[in-house]
Amino acid sequence: MLPPAAIHSRRRMVARAELAGSALCFGLMAILARKLTMPGMGFSAGHLAVLRFVVGALASLMAFALIPGLYRPSNYRLLVSRGLSGGAVVVLYFYALAHIPAGEAGILYNVFPVIAVAMSLAIFKERPTIHLWLAILAASLGVVLVLSQGHLGLGLGVGMGRGELAALAAAVFAATSANAIRAARHTENAATIFFYFCLAGLPVVAPFALSPWPGGLGAWGLAILMSLLALGGQMLMSEAYGALSVSEAAVWLQLLPIVQYLLAMPLLGERATAAGLAGVLITVAGVAYGTVLGHRARA
Repeated sequence: MLPPAAIHSRRRMVARAELAGSALCFGLMAILARKLTMPGMGFSAGHLAVLRFVVGALASLMAFALIPGLYRPSNYRLLVSRGLSGGAVVVLYFYALAHIPAGEAGILYNVFPVIAVAMSLAIFKERPTIHLWLAILAASLGVVLVLSQGHLGLGLGVGMGRGELAALAAAVFAATSANAIRAARHTENAATIFFYFCLAGLPVVAPFALSPWPGGLGAWGLAILMSLLALGGQMLMSEAYGALSVSEAAVWLQLLPIVQYLLAMPLLGERATAAGLAGVLITVAGVAYGTVLGHRARA
């Protein structure tokens, strides 16, 4: 039998792989969401948000029926709070994807790990190591470098459009959700957290889906696939928060906009530059540095 320290180390490695998988799922989800909200497809941000929650809730109910004991809610207040903030994240982020390029939306949205770390200092009294702070800084600078080659440049405060504002607002709610997930993982499993995310988030996004829904099997097939990718990304992220601190997860979550940026080039035809690719390398290097040196030694 492995000693507790080895078990803990192995679980952390699995959690990092889960966050990498989550970034891939969310990156593909964003690409499809951007495509589905383009002219001719007919879906609005509200439509996609509602569909994401409905598909997620139905998949959760099926899992609960097949796996006895999987549904184990304990802290209802925390679960519902996480769902409400998550609902705001989804509709705001899909709105951003409908109005600005997917790579740009992903970069702006992904300031949420840094905000989440600041929140965790007050909520959980977490004390990230100096190496972890350096890793977060390096990864964030890489993301900013990617952003600097886009339409926004570095002037984030002047002339910002509705899409950019929606992405930043989504980031604030996402940071709140990240800390809520971290807190809930002390008493709840990932499947229960995800179910309440869908259940409590649905009333938040429903008013934004009152316009006529589109038809077409092809578009609906892509929309269902987008919802399933979102389900996979959310489950992997919730599971990972059971083993990682908010600050360490923040380093790995910097992979999300990088994956989204890279996928947007072949799948949506968005343009890459030398500065953007340099930012990708810096971000990946920051993630690797934080993974190797960012944890505290266990007593």
